[in-house]
Amino acid sequence: MKVVAALALTATMATAFAPAAVPFTRRSTTSLSAAVTPALIKELREATGAGMMDCKKVLTEFDGDVEAAAEELRKKGLAKADKKASRIAAEGKIAMAKVGGRSVLVEVNCETDFVAKDDSFSKFADQVAEAAASMEGEDVADLMAASVEGGTLEDVRAGLVSKIGENIQVRRLAARGSGATTTGAYIHMNRIGVLVELEGGTPELCTDVAMHVAAMNPAYATKEDVPAEDIEKEREILTAQVAESGKPADIIAKMVDGRLNKFLAENCLVSQQYVKTNDKTVGKLLEENKAKMIGFTRIAVGEGIEKKKDDFAAEVAAMAAGGK
Repeated sequence: MKVVAALALTATMATAFAPAAVPFTRRSTTSLSAAVTPALIKELREATGAGMMDCKKVLTEFDGDVEAAAEELRKKGLAKADKKASRIAAEGKIAMAKVGGRSVLVEVNCETDFVAKDDSFSKFADQVAEAAASMEGEDVADLMAASVEGGTLEDVRAGLVSKIGENIQVRRLAARGSGATTTGAYIHMNRIGVLVELEGGTPELCTDVAMHVAAMNPAYATKEDVPAEDIEKEREILTAQVAESGKPADIIAKMVDGRLNKFLAENCLVSQQYVKTNDKTVGKLLEENKAKMIGFTRIAVGEGIEKKKDDFAAEVAAMAAGGK
């Protein structure tokens, strides 16, 4: 009984002299993320194009501050964009724009045809073209430094890389036109773009001629534009071909001249049969419309870029070797 009484007394004393209870505060993820609402996540996703979980994580880190979270995602996105910059981008879109008398074409590349058809990629290409038409010169570095909504064009490009996950590059731009000339453009399936510049004529005539250039791909505008070395090189090739015929030298000379004239007619724009009607040359079409050819520019998506070719057999062999 004495033992029981002693235990009871000890318990009573412990209760009487115990320190006041201190509330325990747990710094939990749940309490921090209470400020991170679905609306904030949606806002950040729309602003940056980042994934839902990435947005939620960074918003939690910055206590729901969308601006700070967007800046953090942008930093991470830039790092991702740099990693993708070495990948081959041979697909894409040709976009055009005109501001005043200046008409431009831009080639914006991506890695796959699927992304080339993506709406956000297409809008970016159009944005690049509008900026290019509003500037002077044809320097891509200057173009990418141009200020647009959301920063510079380079900032927008890097953000799009982060969103889409492919290497995206503005490869080149071409411009034609001044207040004293007439310009027009034609885009075929977003993959071939042509600018035509005329003295006189109308923008509609320029567009018709540009359509012809897209289809027939002439190498030169006029015979006068053909470099002398190109003519001599072609003459040498034709002479070597005809020399095997065994004909007299004077006959060979006439044959070479005839074939050279045919070569020039087939490769010079104004000498080609106008593809739309096939009843006159492009030169005659211009003459009828009191216009004179100044020049043209034709660019196609990915021309000159060596695409990566996947060797399926080698890939399977490598996988098999790695599994041993």
